[in-house]
Amino acid sequence: MFWPLETILRRVVVSGTLKVTDAKGQVYRFGDGSGAEVAIRFADGAAELAVAWDPELALGETYMQGRLIVEQGSIYDLLELLMRNTAAQTPPAWLRWFDASRRLGRRLQQFNPRGRARRNVAHHYDIDGAIYDLFLDPDRQYSCAYFLPGVDLAGAQHAKKVHLASKMALNPGHRVLDIGSGWGGLGLWLATNTGCRVKGVTLSTEQLAVAQERARKQGLSSVVEFALEDYREVTGTFDRIVSVGMFEHVGVNHYGAFFRRINELLDDDGVAVLHSIGRSDGPGYTNPFIAKYIFPGGYIPALSEVLPAIERAGLIVSDIEILRLHYAETLKAWRERFMARRNEAVALKGEEFCRMWEFYLAGSEAAFRYQGLMVFQIQVVKRIDALPITRDYMFEAAQRLSKAAGPSKPARLAGE
Repeated sequence: MFWPLETILRRVVVSGTLKVTDAKGQVYRFGDGSGAEVAIRFADGAAELAVAWDPELALGETYMQGRLIVEQGSIYDLLELLMRNTAAQTPPAWLRWFDASRRLGRRLQQFNPRGRARRNVAHHYDIDGAIYDLFLDPDRQYSCAYFLPGVDLAGAQHAKKVHLASKMALNPGHRVLDIGSGWGGLGLWLATNTGCRVKGVTLSTEQLAVAQERARKQGLSSVVEFALEDYREVTGTFDRIVSVGMFEHVGVNHYGAFFRRINELLDDDGVAVLHSIGRSDGPGYTNPFIAKYIFPGGYIPALSEVLPAIERAGLIVSDIEILRLHYAETLKAWRERFMARRNEAVALKGEEFCRMWEFYLAGSEAAFRYQGLMVFQIQVVKRIDALPITRDYMFEAAQRLSKAAGPSKPARLAGE
């Protein structure tokens, strides 16, 4: 085995059991022997070298390419073992250099003007929609669910919509802007259950087609409009603004512009709710595998980066909630559903794509459990008296809306 890789693994894998077979067939063991053994094999020496030099990128790449083979356990078991051990450790000097260089270059990577933002969105969302049907709930909710005791994935996604709506203090007739409306599930649910009028904007042509077709089939086209628009292009004013799972695509360079636009679009007595993945350990950079293969231009922010931008935009933070392990449970459900239908995914997109997607789902789940990721929901207003002074209105709305219709009709591609 390439000696720096052995040095790293001896240093990192303190608890648990990892068996590694190198490209020459020599076997190494790491850890204290506890727990179920995870066994991997390298197909070539170059893969060993790549993982030693830049594990954040190469671990995913070599797995995706079939050059790192998991022989016992799963890719999640491997990543869980590694992240659980590295959570409290300092990386070697050359890996700290990678960290520093990626921090320095993050603003360039996250520069997302309109044209680049659309290309970045297309990279992830404008693929065969049947892939998403393999692992998402029937409403195609592609963001963190809200896991109340005893509910399945569909129930948790319904609870998420209820939870968000309760913070928006909605009344019939309210004009709602949904920034990053996806396949339309939240907007259609809000219109159906609260009597509001919704405009949803997305940069994905595939998502737009599905959302518009769903609105037409449900007879909601007169009260729900979906458009291919950047948030910077939206005009008019709205009583409520909601954005779920889109802020991660904005980029740290554009936070000021994003919240200034919220201020411009929001009525004086309006309410906006932002739901985003966040990091609890301060500003960082995007994992290089995720940035290269999954979400180009994306970034998970720390609250310390978001709150100053809100303040400078002249908005008032009226409520913050941290959802800790809800996304870990969401990703676990997605990963298990994807693996249960893996053969269908291979038929649709091929083996390499499936290994890439497995790594993405498994790594993301492990990161929410061991690497300081969470989800925050921030409620903002323009006037200090825009909402009641206690949170009782949220609980009352949640009780009322939890009895409303469950998941919307399943998402389907236009023409299906």
